Amino acid sequence: MKRKRLLSLTLATVLTIGTLAGCSSTGIDSSKGKSSDEKVTIKLFTGKIETIDVMNEIIDDFNKSQDKIIVKQEYQKDASNIIKTKFASDDVPDIMTTYEQGFADEGKYLDLGQESAWWDRMSTKMKEACTDVKTGKQYRICTNMTMAGFFYNKDIFKELGIEVPADWNDFVKDLEKIKTEKPDVIPWFIFGNEAWHLGHLIEFIPHGYIKSTLGTVEAKKAMINNDKAKLRFGDANGSMAVFAEKLVELQKKGLINADVLTATNDNCVQDFVNGKAAMFSNGMWVLSSLLEANPEMKDKIGFAPYPGYMPDSKPVVLSAEDSGYSISATTKHKEEAIQFLNFLFNAENQKKYSEVAKSPSAFKDVNAEWAPDSIVTQVNNAIGNAVNIGFTNEKPAGFSGDDAGRLVQELLANKYTPETFAKTYEQYWDDGMKNTK
Repeated sequence: MKRKRLLSLTLATVLTIGTLAGCSSTGIDSSKGKSSDEKVTIKLFTGKIETIDVMNEIIDDFNKSQDKIIVKQEYQKDASNIIKTKFASDDVPDIMTTYEQGFADEGKYLDLGQESAWWDRMSTKMKEACTDVKTGKQYRICTNMTMAGFFYNKDIFKELGIEVPADWNDFVKDLEKIKTEKPDVIPWFIFGNEAWHLGHLIEFIPHGYIKSTLGTVEAKKAMINNDKAKLRFGDANGSMAVFAEKLVELQKKGLINADVLTATNDNCVQDFVNGKAAMFSNGMWVLSSLLEANPEMKDKIGFAPYPGYMPDSKPVVLSAEDSGYSISATTKHKEEAIQFLNFLFNAENQKKYSEVAKSPSAFKDVNAEWAPDSIVTQVNNAIGNAVNIGFTNEKPAGFSGDDAGRLVQELLANKYTPETFAKTYEQYWDDGMKNTK
């Protein structure tokens, strides 16, 4: 009897499944060929190590807030190069924080100009920074503003009677004074093991000179059009060769750390907060690391522009868009990507993000305490006393900031003279432009 009862139950179950399969209540969308309960996975690609944890928190909150979309974050240290491989394969992320003009020209990013709910909340300056010069379209949206310059130890400067230098010659004299009077302190710490950092030195110093002398829009046009007469990358007395000459001079004088080619960002942070390094170049994103390593540093951190180093140059400071997001033009999940960004961009999440990233929000309705008052004052003074420049987003996709940084590594390893460095940089830029086209 048990076997008959079991057989009857099995047949009934099969008949029930067969009946349900013919009904519209199956959860199957026959027009799309997939279950309406099937979750969509959104891939977010980033190179921002400083915000991985807070982004994971926000992503986790989003994933728990609904049951249709799963967002996964992928971090890569060498993001600007790895994205090239992703674009060339079937592994293109849906959302990315990497952005290059060449990829915009190739139509790899979605036009976000119609997302008025985002742009209506944004400061005019930051919307302009996110606008493509060639097309007038917005292929990315930033959530924050950031500043970059020299961070310095105020106590060391005060003790030695050093004022923030506006001229490179005075800058060198200050470094020499630090080395002479505090031989155990590194005057300028450069963490050259990380190519992006050296690439930023190119962006902020020689590119900064070009941007400050030509003006923001004209500099962008010169870079997009590879106007050699204005850029002069390969000239023996151009901004690139002079930058290389002055950097090598500092290295020979022992005014930067001897382990420049192996030193990391973590090494720099630790030496700075422990009083073993007087100054270093970086952006506001490093503040969280500094204050976490030593909270007592909050009133000892100074911030200054990059001093003018060419005969006719002025001090410059980065004051630009930060934490930009682009959506792939080929994504199959545009609406889901926008839904996640809506969540990420809400005021509560952006307040949290800004306070972790240590950079003011680009959204007008977000009021974040992004830094101690003493640091905010230092930043405002720097911005008010220097030419404000932006990031070099117009560099060719075939020649990334990391690529430029690797050239600086080779310069510091004595592979180039300043003149051959400049020529090589120009050649790499030209090749990158050709590859982009």
